[in-house]
Amino acid sequence: MRALTGVNEKEFKVLVPVFAKMLYEEAASKERQRAVGGGNKSILGDASHKLFYILFYLKGYPTYDVAGFVLGAVRSACFAWTKKYWPLIEKTLGRTLQLPKRQIHSVEEFLQLFPGIKDVLVDGTESPLQRPKRYKAQRRKYSGKKKRHTRKTQIITDERKRILVVTKGKDGRVPDVKQGEKSGVHRGIPPGTTLWGDKAYQGLKNRVRQGGDVRTPHKKPRGKPLPPAYKEENKIISSIRIVVEHARGGMKRYRAESDIYRNRRCQDDQMMVVAAGLWNLHLAYAG
Repeated sequence: MRALTGVNEKEFKVLVPVFAKMLYEEAASKERQRAVGGGNKSILGDASHKLFYILFYLKGYPTYDVAGFVLGAVRSACFAWTKKYWPLIEKTLGRTLQLPKRQIHSVEEFLQLFPGIKDVLVDGTESPLQRPKRYKAQRRKYSGKKKRHTRKTQIITDERKRILVVTKGKDGRVPDVKQGEKSGVHRGIPPGTTLWGDKAYQGLKNRVRQGGDVRTPHKKPRGKPLPPAYKEENKIISSIRIVVEHARGGMKRYRAESDIYRNRRCQDDQMMVVAAGLWNLHLAYAG
C-alpha cells in the first residue's frame, strides 16, 4: 500500500470516509438533470478506489498514458480523474486538520494557531520545472544554485517534524532571504520563540520584531578560517535544523512534488500543500 500510494493502510482508512464525503458534496453542489449516480459507471468504483487512484498518481507521477495502461483506461479518463480528485484530496486533508498554513500574518495569529511552540525551523526548497519557452520566463525561473529552472517554496516546521507553513512559490531566481522577507515568515515570530534557518537566512536577523529570535550558522570569513567555537556552534545548529530536512524528505516521497513538474502552473503550489498535508497525516498516525 505505502509503495503505491505513500500512505499505509491505517492512514488510508482514515482518509476514505472523509474523501467519500467530499465526493458527495462535490456531486450535490452541481445542477443536475438526473440523480447522483446516473450515467456511465466509472471503472474506479467506490470512494476507496478513487482515493487510491489520486494517491497512486501523486506517489508515482506517471504520465496519463502509463496510468491508463496500468488501470485499463484511456489517457483522457486519467486526465479527467486527476483534474477532479486532486482538489478533493486537498479538501480531505483540510477536514482532517493536516494541511499547513500558507502564511502567518501576525504574532497573535501564530500564538493562536501554534500555542506553546518555542522553536520553529525554516528551509527553502526548489522544485524542478520544465524549461519555459519565453526568454524572460527562463531568466526569472532559472536558479543559479540548482543550474536549472525551478520554483522556490519555504516550509516551516516545529521540532516534531510537523509542517506548519508552506509559503506560496516564487521564481527560482529569487534568493531565499528575499523570499522570506516577502512571505513574512519573520513577522509572526512571538517573543521567546526561535526561528532556526540556514546561512541563507542571516539577513532576517535584524527584521524580527516583538522579541523573536533568528539563529543561523556562522559564515566563514573570506581568506580566514572559521574559529573553532563557531564550528562547534554550527554543528549544534545543524543538529537542530536536521528536523526540517527530514520533513522535506517526507514531502519528497511523492514524485509529483520532487520530479520535474508537468501539470498546470497554478497547481504546483497545490501539490506542495498536499504533499505536506500527507506528511503531517503520516506523523499524526505513526506507530
